[in-house]
Amino acid sequence: MQRLHSSQPIPDSLRGAVIALGNFDGFHLGHQAVVGAAVEQARARGCPAIVATFDPHPVRHFRPDAPPFRLTTLDQRQRLFGEAGADAMLVLEFGPALAGMTADQFIGDLLLAQLGISGVVTGEDFVFGKGRSGNGDVLAAAGAAQGFTYTRIVPVAEAGETVSSSRIREALKAGDCPTATRLLTRPFAIEGVVQHGDKVGRTLGFPTANIDMGSYLRPRYGIYAVTGTLSDGRMLKGAANIGIRPTFDPPKELLEPHFFDFAEDLYGQTISVAFHAFLRGEARFDSMDALMAQMQADCEAARVVLG
Repeated sequence: MQRLHSSQPIPDSLRGAVIALGNFDGFHLGHQAVVGAAVEQARARGCPAIVATFDPHPVRHFRPDAPPFRLTTLDQRQRLFGEAGADAMLVLEFGPALAGMTADQFIGDLLLAQLGISGVVTGEDFVFGKGRSGNGDVLAAAGAAQGFTYTRIVPVAEAGETVSSSRIREALKAGDCPTATRLLTRPFAIEGVVQHGDKVGRTLGFPTANIDMGSYLRPRYGIYAVTGTLSDGRMLKGAANIGIRPTFDPPKELLEPHFFDFAEDLYGQTISVAFHAFLRGEARFDSMDALMAQMQADCEAARVVLG
């Protein structure tokens, strides 16, 4: 699974590919349908399958002050695209150059001249080009004229509603892990490097792995039943706090998972924390004894949820 960048030439071995175009943040059921169709077409033709994704997200370019909203990092997307059968991920750098590119330039200069694509697959609502002037109809007309195929995938519905990244974000902000998990086909997971903290959890008997959440969407603040995947592939069960720790001063936004029956040093390691169930909201405690009692109850509840 190769990672390509829009500023670099594409290897000859990947020219002639069928390309799936979209943001694909989250890589939910709808995204999986688009990429699955591209992979299926590529295999039938005996050519490569490439998944293109924008980074930074176009919203970040046009609204730089928008609160964090990402559901996946590039590393996570690369793994997910590879598991779906793609041969490469193309990172389209969304900056002034791409934002100012017309729809015709996007097709002619990028898709045809630089990538040499043989087919394009998108979702129904995909738009591109300066002023959002390009859409599926534009791609279909260009394909007919330039000799590449175009396939538009209809939205995927779940429980009578269209699956979308926005719907997943709303579920996570409400602490609704089951809905997010269904739409993503896996639990939402935050991946990051374990940092040194103030060691409060360790002194209370509940050591935590402190993780900076970066550009990820912030789920509802509170306590969750989680699993952690280490860099060596081991999976751990635990309970995690996400929020600002109102009992302590000064407030500091962190993701702090505590893993059961685990005492190894994780500092500097990249781990993934998957959210399985919301247990309770954040609360301020008047004493350390009250906090410790609640932490013990939270861990017992998480053990029950995780089996």
